[in-house]
Amino acid sequence: MNTLNYKHLRYFWMVAKCGSIARACEQLYLTPQAISGQLRELEEMLGVDLFRRAGRGLELTDAGRRILSYAEEIFAIGDELLEVARDQTAKKSLPLAVGIADSVPKSVAHRLIAPALQLPETVRLVCREGRLTGLLADLAVHRLDMVIADRPMPTNLNVRGYSHLLGESDLTVFGTPELLNTLKGAFPMLLQGAPFLMPGDDVAIRPRLEQWFESKRLHPRIVGEFDDSALLKSFGQAGAGLFVAPTAIAAYIGDQYGVRAVGRIDSIAEQLFAITTERRLSHPAIVAITQVGRDEVFGNATEPPPAIRTSDHGQTQAAAATRSRGRPRSTKKAP
Repeated sequence: MNTLNYKHLRYFWMVAKCGSIARACEQLYLTPQAISGQLRELEEMLGVDLFRRAGRGLELTDAGRRILSYAEEIFAIGDELLEVARDQTAKKSLPLAVGIADSVPKSVAHRLIAPALQLPETVRLVCREGRLTGLLADLAVHRLDMVIADRPMPTNLNVRGYSHLLGESDLTVFGTPELLNTLKGAFPMLLQGAPFLMPGDDVAIRPRLEQWFESKRLHPRIVGEFDDSALLKSFGQAGAGLFVAPTAIAAYIGDQYGVRAVGRIDSIAEQLFAITTERRLSHPAIVAITQVGRDEVFGNATEPPPAIRTSDHGQTQAAAATRSRGRPRSTKKAP
């Protein structure tokens, strides 16, 4: 393979961002023939097709999408180089590339990662979202510094990695007020025949949730299955069905999606892990993320969500308060 021609790569990057050669021509002030020729040379050098026709436009092939992610990082670093060259007082930013598994609640991921941007060092954050296996492949070749997942490092993958527990929380069932008004009975029996939005097969809590339904002899009506937690909650917000989310963010879920807590499944814990190639964490931003996860994001996971009807075991909140009166509970996990 010849040396990479960065001019050809920039043309490819611009066409990918614009969606067509014609629109890229307007940005680059070049003719369509010139750009098409440069793209062909890049494809011949790389030995892959980067685009395929989609109507009047172009869409990236699988190889094109992977190469685009490299191009974005290359030109981001180039822009930073120019900024430092123009401003000699500018400090080099600390790169942090984080992969977020589809199954991880995006609201939790944001709360975990946001403190990294408050460090004394300037952090340049890159977030990638996708399936865990693909993210771990990128971690193995050091394209990612960390992967946030709802399960520890799988043992069947030939990837060296270490799982650092960020925290855990049991689950709360949510639904819109309109949907709840159509349900009868107390939790958990009100789930019988109720429309339910199920986490997909890639979500770690899925089998445990199915086992819990079986143990309670409950048969909710599954109306949808979702690997992406944000999409699941959007359907829940629209009233398509009940859904579960970590109790630790129950207040946020209620405010953000306009839903109410129905009941709490305290026998199932959803865990989040930071997977890295380091046994001992040294990246300042990753250290900050793990500390925030353990001390703040999951620190109040033992507190009941607002407006909850009953617990997993059928005990009403009022009864629980009566039994536990005078017995304070710590909201922090033991170190």
